[in-house]
Parts: sequence; structure tokens; C-alpha cells
Amino acid sequence: MSERIIECGDGVVKCRTCAWSPPGDHPVGCGMYLTVKDGKVVDVEGDPDHPITQGRLCVRCLTLPEYMYSEKRVLSPLKRAREDRGKDAWEPITWDEALDIIEERVSYVKENWGAESIVAFQGTGREATLYKTPLAYAALGTPNSCFPMSGDSCYGPRCSVADFILGAGYPELDYAAFFPDRYDDPRYEVPKYIVLWGKDPLFSNPDGFFGHTLIDLMKRGSRYVVVDPRVTWMAAHADFHLQLRPGTDAALGLGMINYLIQEDLYDHDFVENWCYGFDELKERAAEYPLDKVEEITWVPAATIAAASRAIAENHPSSFMWGLAIDTNANGVQAGHTVLILAAILGDLDVPGGVTLAVPASFMGKWRYECAQQLPPGMLKKQITDPRYQGFRAAHLIAHPDCILDTLETDEPYPLKMAWFYATNGIANTTNAQGKRWFKALEKMEFNVCQDVFMTPTAMGLCDLFLPVTTFAEHDGVVLPHFGRNTHMVMAMNKCVEVGDCHSDLEIDFMVGKRLNPKAWPWDNVADFFTEQIKPQLGITFEELQELGWVQQEFEYRKYEKGLLRPDGEPGFNTPTGLVELCSSLYEDWGEDPLPYFEENALTPFSRPELANEYPLIMTTGGRETTSFHSEHRQVPSLRALMPYPLVQINPETAALYGIEEGDWVCIENPLGKAIEKAHVTPIIDPRVIHAQHGWWFPEQDPEAPNLSGVWKSNINSLVPHRAIGRIGFGAPFKNVLCKIYKVDGLDALGTLSPDTEQGAIGIDPASPVATRKEA
Repeated sequence: MSERIIECGDGVVKCRTCAWSPPGDHPVGCGMYLTVKDGKVVDVEGDPDHPITQGRLCVRCLTLPEYMYSEKRVLSPLKRAREDRGKDAWEPITWDEALDIIEERVSYVKENWGAESIVAFQGTGREATLYKTPLAYAALGTPNSCFPMSGDSCYGPRCSVADFILGAGYPELDYAAFFPDRYDDPRYEVPKYIVLWGKDPLFSNPDGFFGHTLIDLMKRGSRYVVVDPRVTWMAAHADFHLQLRPGTDAALGLGMINYLIQEDLYDHDFVENWCYGFDELKERAAEYPLDKVEEITWVPAATIAAASRAIAENHPSSFMWGLAIDTNANGVQAGHTVLILAAILGDLDVPGGVTLAVPASFMGKWRYECAQQLPPGMLKKQITDPRYQGFRAAHLIAHPDCILDTLETDEPYPLKMAWFYATNGIANTTNAQGKRWFKALEKMEFNVCQDVFMTPTAMGLCDLFLPVTTFAEHDGVVLPHFGRNTHMVMAMNKCVEVGDCHSDLEIDFMVGKRLNPKAWPWDNVADFFTEQIKPQLGITFEELQELGWVQQEFEYRKYEKGLLRPDGEPGFNTPTGLVELCSSLYEDWGEDPLPYFEENALTPFSRPELANEYPLIMTTGGRETTSFHSEHRQVPSLRALMPYPLVQINPETAALYGIEEGDWVCIENPLGKAIEKAHVTPIIDPRVIHAQHGWWFPEQDPEAPNLSGVWKSNINSLVPHRAIGRIGFGAPFKNVLCKIYKVDGLDALGTLSPDTEQGAIGIDPASPVATRKEA
């Protein structure tokens, strides 16, 4: 085990810590040493003793000092007058003054419109996921905690579908993360095949899974099936690349299921003893023969058959499914097919297969218990839609699409105050139709932002700015998968202080003790963390800091041992006690209990009348090594590696439109447009383009209307609002029709030109996708 502090002489020390946020960085929990000289971090190096990262760090971790000591960083609380929104007219204040303003403005809003008129928005910052909802419920007293991404299309759908179908936490590839000796543990078996479905871990390093693990397993014999519209590095090194049309994942999954059943390649014992609804599934899957699936997905039938047979004849095989499943109005069905494949192959919760965990533990549970702090009847005022029963069953938060509708209509009541918690929403991957969000939020009475840097969201909308520490400047815990499938609990150890900043949780404490002190009884964060972790780990937070990390005990085949159900009985924690190939919940929610394929709302296939003008499909969301969504754009070393947003275009397509490498290109559809630089590459299908997301330009004029160029390359301008799945999950962030054409440069787009109304192209912004469309 590493030492927490290493004295190096001459006043230089090395401080051991694990990364989380801010910045809101993937991966989660990189082990590192920060070299501190004269109270300043001067170097970053990987911790070779960390059992998962083993000394390896990404470029974002290595450039942490640039991020921490950037001249653009905000280092004290700021205020400005409401009438000065959009102007760089900020005035430094103390924390006491900031808390006085918050107390006065929150009281004013509550007295005039009620606590429900406050909405708290969170971004994808990892700590924000745990600490924003308690701020909303237990400090501000509002039921409207919101992740403002249409269809809640990030991670939540995967967790929810797993809970509905398996009664377990988010399923994950078994990469021996639970064992100190990792792959050499005698309980472990290296997967024969790993299916990477809509996930590119070498670049995304998602939620505690580190991409280098795939290379480690490759060296030990694992082979790969990659489902991705692009030829990624992993796809190029896979046995099978299923290069599907974006958004057709459910059709591909049903085709694979049908092939396995028809060819009798499924695990009869597991299906007969641990699965519910096989006969119904067999009938539904028969609607998807491989020739039909090839027509829908563009993947050759022979390739689908060969890949399906390979994973069926080589056990254990494992699955990793990613954001491409979430960012799809048909994503609940697509996720269902992935879980079905793992189940009928008998690869659930076996060594080298797909691991399962109890759905909630640690502070994920505390986060939802904070709802008990709301006044009686307040939770019933939460903004949602009664049709989204699945969303409501899984999430105790407001529905993002309904929040935008409420902002625009004041129905069922007006919203008057917003708190932006680690979110640069109008620039980020979250807000579909960002200009609509911006216009709706401008009318709010009072807005607060807590972040590290001044962002377009804060500059354009906020009256108070609360500066946040980086992970190097505060104590905390790291929970991969936010406590749902946590293989480790790690410590963030404070190494330095920079400015007059506080951590997200410390801000919660300060605001909570002002507004609702009974809900915040802890004297400090160390006492809070001890109360959260000691019942399960048996140690205090201070002891965790000294240890660095604790790996959780793990057992395979928990369903056989009664470890997945609260009653201790064998089986799965579902209404039937089995893996629900046919859901016993969905029909009650107005959803088909079996998976099916449905076109998303704005593709050349769902809208053939638009296909001639907008013949291409835009996908987005692929990760870069240099940024996490909209963060890191102001870090010089990282910006030098990726100076401008890129759109990947096949050479055949580029030639058709007279586009050459490095040209500025406008990407347009009936809802909006964005400017990016062309990267001509054969890794993308000629019928598809891939555009980078989360772009803004900190070097540009920060004031309105430019707001650091936030609208110029804003890909989400092309994504429709509320074109989502029936139970409230999934939106078409990765599959919308578009056209492309060459333009003169980045300024060609202008700034605040209005978006087209969605009703003009036949998308009703007041209702979800509600009719099944067979291809």
C-alpha cells in the first residue's frame, strides 16, 4: 500500500490521492501522487500501487496544474445585478455575503411562489451526481432536482433498465476489479469474448472502468465484438465489427437473439431456471430475421450471425454497453436486448462474465433518503409527466423535458429560481435545443452557479457565482458507479489550497446549515463520510484516507445464494424473481413488455419527406482525450492538441459536397445548425457524419450575445426536444438527419439566430414519441 505523504526534502512533498471531481472527469478514481512545492502542485504522476490504474494516467490528469492555476479560474464568490446578466460586471464578495444573498433570495422566492418554484440542475461532474439532489431536497426544500438532458439520456437509463429487468445495479464487464491480485485471482476467468456495444472505453474511460483494461485483457486472450458506427481503435482490432446505422441497436439485438434461439445456441439451464417470458421473447424475436435486420442496421447478416455464434460458443463472454444505448428514444428496448443476450447465454454474474450488484448502496442511498427532508406533500409537486411511470419508478427527480416545458409555459406553476450545480448546460451535451433553454431561463428571478470557471451558462444567466475546489483541494470519497456497483471506495486527500474556494459538499453544508440546519448535523465532511462508510466498510474516513482505497468483497452467482433479494431468497429482485426477458412492469406503464425496434423521431427513415434535403445522419458524443464534455477548453496544452471542433466525414461524402480536410463545414437540419472543421476519414460510413460536442471558445468575447461563441458549434441545436421513449427515457442525441456544406469560417454562423419551431417540422414538443413504427 502506498504512503499518503512522502517527504522529499527541501519542503517538497508528494501527496497521494485519487481523482474524481472537479473537473468532472472520466475516468473515476485514478490513483496519483501530486508533488507539492511551496504550497503549489507542480507535478502529477501515477501511483503504481493503485490496483486498477497501476500508475497510468490520462493527459487530463497530467495537465491538472494548468487547470488548477489557470488565470481564467474564479477564486472567490462573485455577484452582479440581475439587469447585468450577460455582462462581465461581476463583483467579488465574501462567502458570508454570498450566503446572506442566498438566504434572502431563497426566502423571497419561497414566500412569493413556494419552494417548488426553485429548480436545481446538475451536470455530469461525478460529485455533483451525489450532492446536488441533497442540496435541492434538504437545503433549498424544492422537489425539482433535475439532470437537464432530454430523456435523462446518460447512465440513468442503463441503471434503470437493469433494475427493471434484473433487479440489480448497472451490469459491468468483470475485469477482476474486486480482487487485490486482479486477473491472477483463482476465482477469476478471463472473458473469451467482450462485446463493446456503443462504448469506446479507450477514450471514454467510463464510470470507474479504465480503457487500458481492455488492452490488458486482450494480452491475456480476450477477443472482441464491437458495435459502433465508427471504426474505432477497438473495432479495428476486433474479430467482428458490427458497423450499424446509429439508433438501430434494438433491431441488431433482436436479430442476434433470434439467431441464438433459432440455432439453439442459448443456455437452456439458465433460461429454464432463472428467466421469465422466454416463449414470448422467442415469438417477438422471430419478427427480426437477419435479412430484415441487415436492411435496418446496414450490418451484413453473415457478420451478425458469425459474431452471435462466436459469443455463444465461447464462455464466459461479457458485455459493456454505453451511452449510445441511452441517447436513443428506442434505448430502453436496446438495453433490454443487451441484458437478454447476456442472460440467455448464461453469462450473468459468473467469473469473466457480466457482474451484478445490489441496486443502491453507500451515498447513492443517502442521496434519495434526503427526499424525506421535504415538507409533506412537496414531492407530489415535482414536475414530471404521469405517462413517464418508468422514469418515476427509477428516479426521484424531475423530468428534464417537462422542466423545459414548464419554463416556457408556467404550467403547472412558474419556476422562478435556478441553481446550476457543475453544469455548463447550454454548451454541454445535456440541453437539446439549448437556445430554448437559454431564453426560458433568462426570465428567472435569481440564478446561482457553482463551478470552477466562468462558463457561458454562468455568464449568460447567473446572478451569483460560487467557486469550487478541484479534487486536489478537498477531502472526499470516490465511488465508481456512484455506489451502485462499487468495486472500490477510494479517498480524495486534500493536498493544497487555491483561492477562497469550497468543495461541492462543503457548499451544501454551508447552504444547508443556513436554510435547513436539522438536515445537516455534521460538523465537517470527515464526520459525514465516516457515518456513510463505516456501517459497510467498518472504518472511519480518516482510516480510508490512510489506506487510500478499499476493495469490496465480491461473490459470483449471487442469484443462487439469495444475495440479490432483500428477503434472502434465491433469484433476482424482480416481481417474478427471475430475469425478465418479458417485463412484468412495462405493460403497467403503457410500454410493450418485450423489446422492439422503432425509428427515432428525426431520421431520413422516420421523415422520408425531409430525406432529400437532409440525407445524412449525424451522430455525436464520441469522446476526446483532451476534454470531458465542455470542460478543459481553456487549458493551453489540451487545447493545442484539439484546437477546434471536428466533424468526421467519409472521403466519398466529402468529395460529393466539395469538402476538403480542414474546411469549415456547416451541419444543418430543420432545427438548427453548427459549424465544425472537416476531418475527412474512412472510419465513418458515407451516409453518416460524426460531430464533436460540448464546444465553446473561452478565448472569445465572454459577454452576450457571443457568450464565448457558445452557439457557433453547438451540435445540440440539431437535436429535438422531447422526442423521447414512452416511459420517459432516451432521446436522439446520436441519430438525427442533417445536411452539410462548406462555409467560410467559424464566424459564418453568427450568434443568437432563433431556432426553428419544432412544430414546423411535425414534432410535437408536448408529447413523447408515442407510435410504434416498424421499419
